[in-house]
Amino acid sequence: MRTVKGATDHVVVVGAGLAGLATALHLAGRGRTVTVVERESVPGGRMGRLDLDGYRIDTGPTVLTMPDLIDEVFAAVGEQTRDRLELHRITPAYRARFADGRTLDVHSDEQAMVHAITEFAGADQAAGYRRLREWLTRLYHAEFDSFIASNFDSPLSLATPSLTRLAALGGFGGWDRKVARFITDPDLRRVFTFQSLYAGVAPDRALAAYAVIAYMDTMAGVYFPRGGMRALPDALATAAETAGVRFRYGTTVTELIRDSTGVHAVHTDTDERIACDAIVLTTERHRAYQLLGHRSRRPIPVRAAPSAAILHVACDRGALDIPHHSLLFGAAWESAFRDIIQDGRVMSDPSLLLTRPTASDPTLAPDGRELLYILAPVPNLERGQIDWSSFGPAYAERVLDITRDRLGAGAIRGAELLRVITPEDWAAKDMLAGSPFALAHTFAQTGPFRPANMIRGIDNAVLAGGSTVPGVGIPPVLVSGRLAADRITGPVPAGARSRPATPTRSPS
Repeated sequence: MRTVKGATDHVVVVGAGLAGLATALHLAGRGRTVTVVERESVPGGRMGRLDLDGYRIDTGPTVLTMPDLIDEVFAAVGEQTRDRLELHRITPAYRARFADGRTLDVHSDEQAMVHAITEFAGADQAAGYRRLREWLTRLYHAEFDSFIASNFDSPLSLATPSLTRLAALGGFGGWDRKVARFITDPDLRRVFTFQSLYAGVAPDRALAAYAVIAYMDTMAGVYFPRGGMRALPDALATAAETAGVRFRYGTTVTELIRDSTGVHAVHTDTDERIACDAIVLTTERHRAYQLLGHRSRRPIPVRAAPSAAILHVACDRGALDIPHHSLLFGAAWESAFRDIIQDGRVMSDPSLLLTRPTASDPTLAPDGRELLYILAPVPNLERGQIDWSSFGPAYAERVLDITRDRLGAGAIRGAELLRVITPEDWAAKDMLAGSPFALAHTFAQTGPFRPANMIRGIDNAVLAGGSTVPGVGIPPVLVSGRLAADRITGPVPAGARSRPATPTRSPS
């Protein structure tokens, strides 16, 4: 595996999102001096925050899975998650509401899910779910360490027995087709394929290997930190500071000082020069390349994932009878993905993700009020030609009306639209094509074909985050931090990456 050559005593990490924080903690745990430079006044990156009229709003991801990966990051500096973060398991993980009015509570516990599916679609579908669960578990174990959590130097890096096992499991076939071999009910199948949107690909075009996201989502458990999602980066940053990592908040890197051998310092908008032996860039890929003076040699341009419009809504407490996460499915499915991915228009019959964080932590809203987060998938700015400044307000009202209709009359009372975030807002934060989901996980942007985290000709610069390996989402981004650290120090054997010996989170 290619690694940084020469001294790596002091590493500058650009960006205090989850990738930058994970990188900093792994490097600090391996004895490196680390300085993190972050343009915002707080950590978090895409896991953003907004405090508004007594509401503590999460503006980024709301679904937290695979807490063992969080344990690993804290353990890198000898800490335990439970000492920094209060995580609660969400039960049910989701409530799915379908266009015909049926509902299904999605449980990570096998027996609870078998019972729910039997009542929803019959014993045959429940038996199919058991077989699907067994396949997803085998898929996860076949690909996580060798495919998701590994650095690649070339496509030849895939030529291992693990690749053979993954192929034998059908990992390079279609996600939707593979799930259909176990579950024939089309509504039920959506519960195990909608996650392909996170990968930026329609279910009927996504690789079955990415069904591992469904494993994380529906089997490994969904969690929520007390204090909101922001509590995760806050806790990681505090642990990093305790481990000696230095932070420069409110500071933007404007230039990298380099020569033919690599980067030797960063220059900031505060006119500070910070010397370094190596650098990790967690900025958007195009911004990292600009700072490095690098031009991509990819034969075809990278493709951004679809985007999302987010509604932050306040309403009266007491009227809502919904869990922490709800999936509000429309009647359309294949055509809905075609709308945003191929045709560049909003879904004519959108499926929505509704999160109610106050179901788990009522302190996130003022007394007597609830906080809702409604995500509507929409085309990115490259695919769609939508003037969001004029179209956005009316579209937000339409999405809110659809949400009301699907939850039932009177479900949302005293609604107040606090904030709407559109692709133009994501673009203003420098996200490619106005998408918070970075690069789509097409075959040409998967594994060793995804933009690498090291660049030929620049010996001491490493990339991390959603635009490089392994990909998008909280678990992959945390892994990307460890992969970046491995590029700098050399890999640490899995057995040496200690994990807490006792449970680190509440079971409820």
